[in-house]
Amino acid sequence: MKLLTGNDLATGDVIWWTGSGWSRHVADSVDVGSEGEALGRIEEAARRVNGPVVIEAVATPEGPRPDHIKDRIRALGPTVRMDLTLAPDVSPQVVL
Repeated sequence: MKLLTGNDLATGDVIWWTGSGWSRHVADSVDVGSEGEALGRIEEAARRVNGPVVIEAVATPEGPRPDHIKDRIRALGPTVRMDLTLAPDVSPQVVL
């Protein structure tokens, strides 16, 4: 499984491709397969994302889980203080 991630231009937040837009929550992300690099270039050219990158992930019952620890930290936040961790989204998906 491959995910497309990058940073929001306005806030710098880590964002994840949902198939129709961007979300701050990795659980909303979808497998971009072999189309990820091209999609990242399109989204960056349209100025909807900064520094898009395709990463490896594994599908779990809770949603996609990035393979590499660096990407898991980007997805969920710091590992030493739970009060700084990104809380699960309970609102409708935000499409940027």
